[in-house]
Amino acid sequence: SSGINAEYGGSLRTVFAKDGTITAANSSKISDGAAACVLMAAETASKLGVSPLARVVSMADSAGPPIKFPIAPVRAMELAMEYAGITVEDLARVEVNEAFAVVALACQQLLSIPSEIYNPNGGAVSLGHPIGASGARLVGTMAHTMKKGDLGLTGICNGGGGASAVIIEKL
Repeated sequence: SSGINAEYGGSLRTVFAKDGTITAANSSKISDGAAACVLMAAETASKLGVSPLARVVSMADSAGPPIKFPIAPVRAMELAMEYAGITVEDLARVEVNEAFAVVALACQQLLSIPSEIYNPNGGAVSLGHPIGASGARLVGTMAHTMKKGDLGLTGICNGGGGASAVIIEKL
């Protein structure tokens, strides 16, 4: 038994609207956390004798109406794949930071992302959402857990309807 009581989650009061669906059960908690990424040109890494973990293949930002925030990362992720000349089939890993479970579900469905490569270690609902560190946590997790040559895509809401995405290749 997992110890999860689905009935309890359904009994929690909603947050934004009396007849809404967002509760503490399907929302990320704001948690303490820290993450850091060091970005540098390949030439600089070579001069310093540093071995990079990954390289940025492409990145993109997009924005839409704030009410459509659950699907905000989708367009940024589509653009990042377009700029890289790849499709979902080329990816070994996809990580999406979700403040609410609906964001992860919408992104997975709209982009047809296979479950086995999608947030394999859990997303923000299960791991927490350290404000200001979530993007670095996503990229850092991918850089440390993918295999050499793998491509990984991350997507994250920026608030107010904006989103960012980045594709990295594990070196």
